[in-house]
Amino acid sequence: MGAQQRTVVTDALWSELTYQIIGLAMELHNELGPGHREGVYHNGMAIKLQSAARAFESEPYVPITLADGTVVKGQCPDLVVERLVVVELKAHVYTISRDEQAQVIGYFAALPECTVALYLNFGRHRLEVHRLFPPTTVQAYRREKWGTRGNG
Repeated sequence: MGAQQRTVVTDALWSELTYQIIGLAMELHNELGPGHREGVYHNGMAIKLQSAARAFESEPYVPITLADGTVVKGQCPDLVVERLVVVELKAHVYTISRDEQAQVIGYFAALPECTVALYLNFGRHRLEVHRLFPPTTVQAYRREKWGTRGNG
């Protein structure tokens, strides 16, 4: 089987925004370097986003509900920027695992307005950045529950 063609999306709502968030994270990483706890980078990103005049929520509570609306538990992503981008921050010396990526993918089901997530790991010598999108199963769940496409 041949390699799949990749499409570069430049006109999506989140394209410029994620570019700016990554740039702010790079600035922060250059200023502070690796070695701090996650909370330091969290506060630093909040300051950077505020100075860039970007609307964001810090650790918003996102309820996970049953079909009848009963809240089972809640989740708190690190940041939600402009109600479009979930930003998950880490300060690990190791690279991001699939389990950690799964945590971010879980946010997509609960936040139908967010069509992209950034996973930023400040604990490495170079900032580690991953841009994640809702998998097909989450997109189908969104269509069924909220009637949204969820793909930007």
